Amino acid sequence: MNGAKLLDSLTPRLADLRGRLAADAPLKDYTWFRVGGPAEILYSPADEADLAYFLKNLPADVPVTNIGLGSNLLVRDGGIEGIVIRLGRGFGEIKVEDGHRLRVGTAVPDVKVARAAADAGIAGLSFYRGIPGSVGGALRMNGGAHGKETCEVLVEARAVDRQGNIHVLPVADFHYGYRHCGAPDDYIFTEALFQGEPGDPVKILAEMDGIAAYREEVQPIKSRTGGSTFKNPPGNKSWQLIDAAGCRGLAVGDAKVSELHCNFLINEGNATAADIETLGETVRARVKETSGIELEWEIKRLGKEA
Repeated sequence: MNGAKLLDSLTPRLADLRGRLAADAPLKDYTWFRVGGPAEILYSPADEADLAYFLKNLPADVPVTNIGLGSNLLVRDGGIEGIVIRLGRGFGEIKVEDGHRLRVGTAVPDVKVARAAADAGIAGLSFYRGIPGSVGGALRMNGGAHGKETCEVLVEARAVDRQGNIHVLPVADFHYGYRHCGAPDDYIFTEALFQGEPGDPVKILAEMDGIAAYREEVQPIKSRTGGSTFKNPPGNKSWQLIDAAGCRGLAVGDAKVSELHCNFLINEGNATAADIETLGETVRARVKETSGIELEWEIKRLGKEA
């Protein structure tokens, strides 16, 4: 990869760009695992219009990857070629609207959605307290927790496609399933409108406190982790299959299967992305051998090997 060369080739095309471009930018600082190689170019858009301008003027052969808070992401040690887009401050607004609705930028952490809803007396969104990511990731993965999913509360969302066109998608256009979104892969979500219901702020906050206490008790939330590693197969729990396969505490280098919750992989210090991915594939192989079930990664793995 040669980020400086790519940056030089793009600069003349982007005279009116207001966002920031950085060549050969390390991505490990943006993932919760704290591993991974660089982005050839890291782009931080100023706002939706800036993002649309950038994509409209970007050559069609330059690959584009969008990342969020990095809570459910493994960037491989060789890094990511082309453009990596990470939405920031320009996508962080929260607005309370009539009818117990919340309009939210997609860079907003899910926990802030829950808090803003509680402050406004909007019930039905407290489950976002249990999702360690951003709104954009919740839209892309139909994020859910504690028996509720994004598809149940989403009204519509705005997105920019690879050609720089802006779209407004009603929830039906997402074709949601379990941890699945059927919206086009090249859409970068910029804003979401959520529907709640009237509620008592005190009761909502108490519910959120219960969710937070539960997570701290049963998940390694203070470790370098990527959250739930594998999707739950139909009729099964991944952690139970992993435990039954004897993988609790299994390690590859400094990558380890959490002993607190064995559907979580953790970086105990100096693990590489390769260590974490190798450990995950070892777990998948052992579960397949003992149960006949093939676990599917929930964590997104991006980039190339070193």
